[in-house]
Amino acid sequence: MSEAKKTGVISLKDLEKCGLLPPEERLKKGPVAILECIERIPCDICVDGCPVGAISMKSIIDLPQVDFDKCTGCGNCVLICPGLAAFVVDLSPPDKALVTIPHEMLPEPEVGKMAILLTREGKEVGKGKIVRVVERNKTYAVTVEVPKEYAMEVRAVRVVA
Repeated sequence: MSEAKKTGVISLKDLEKCGLLPPEERLKKGPVAILECIERIPCDICVDGCPVGAISMKSIIDLPQVDFDKCTGCGNCVLICPGLAAFVVDLSPPDKALVTIPHEMLPEPEVGKMAILLTREGKEVGKGKIVRVVERNKTYAVTVEVPKEYAMEVRAVRVVA
């Protein structure tokens, strides 16, 4: 039984078991998509939405797979995933990491503002600066600076009003 089925929260172990994590060396090269979609549901919007064809599925109920060498980390998948399960992680900056997350709460995120960094479990792990915001159909792709040690854990933010 997966950790997610026991706790309701996807773990890195679950993602690794499903082959959804990029290799460490790829993460250090620049932004790359991580699709934390471990449920076999009929959805393939990310496949058609990827402008470089880096996402594929064998069938509509299979898990989406990212070709990490093709992925440019554009974040389009973050904006279109109805399950809010797409993220972009960039470990290339020397002293921090950049994580792009989906955000559908108020207040609206603004570049330059601070946000509370939250793990998959909703645990606060510090504050990060919002460095980029893109909106499409009321979903925001918010890029925040995070400490490198939390790059694979931060998956939500609470915008500081």
